[in-house]
Amino acid sequence: MARILSILVGLFFTVALAWSFVLGAITAATDPSPPTAEHEFHLLPKEVHFSFDGPFGKFDNQQLQRGFQVYKEVCSACHALKHVAFRDLAALGYTEAEVKAIAAGFTVPGVDPNTGESTMRPGAPTDYFPSPFANDVAARAANNNAVPPDLSLITKARHEGPAYVYSLLTGFQDQPAELLKEFPDAKTPSGLHYNPYFPNLNLAMAPPLTADGQVEYGDGTKSTVDQMSKDVAAFLTWAAEPKLEKRKQTGWPILGFLLFATILGYMSYRNIWADKKH
Repeated sequence: MARILSILVGLFFTVALAWSFVLGAITAATDPSPPTAEHEFHLLPKEVHFSFDGPFGKFDNQQLQRGFQVYKEVCSACHALKHVAFRDLAALGYTEAEVKAIAAGFTVPGVDPNTGESTMRPGAPTDYFPSPFANDVAARAANNNAVPPDLSLITKARHEGPAYVYSLLTGFQDQPAELLKEFPDAKTPSGLHYNPYFPNLNLAMAPPLTADGQVEYGDGTKSTVDQMSKDVAAFLTWAAEPKLEKRKQTGWPILGFLLFATILGYMSYRNIWADKKH
């Protein structure tokens, strides 16, 4: 009797679960989701072109150096590059002396050789870019309770990474009147900033690039907000994938070899099995 009762109870729950699943599926298919501000006003990244686009694209070292300058003078105040070492900058065309000077301009955690206590020291080429905050608590306290993300892999972690970074940096604006008219409760909270390229439209980061000439380029390039945004997006693409050029250069010979091997294999097949078919 107990076995029959347990079977009936299990059957009841199975039928109830199946019914709720079917009912939910029918509801999802027939009743459209109510519109939200994020769905209606979120924009895809802008169309922007970089020198490294496409199968034959290459990094522009001058642009990468300009982008690094923007990162160093603007972005590094809040964002780290924990997967990038100072010595990696030699790939951008910096000399050994320049790399040492750049590293020495940053302060990194160290150990006092005399006492063994933790201390801070000037960076060395073998060090990695340090975080500007001691911990997440300090980061939240300085950034409206938000932890600024590490930028080492940001262009790989976001869809259309370079275009996303460029669009985000150039996309800060006032909330559209039609948004507030359609969604009165979607007003940007105090301390946040409206940006249609950010998934939920509001982020804690204030516009980091606010005026033309904010960074003075050493190569004479005019540093408009648009140019600085594009340059730092290119630099962060290199930071996330420094072997991009090498991968493209290696890929073409491999594709050629695979094509040749395929043709050779097909011809061998035809030659070996030609007299075996009936």
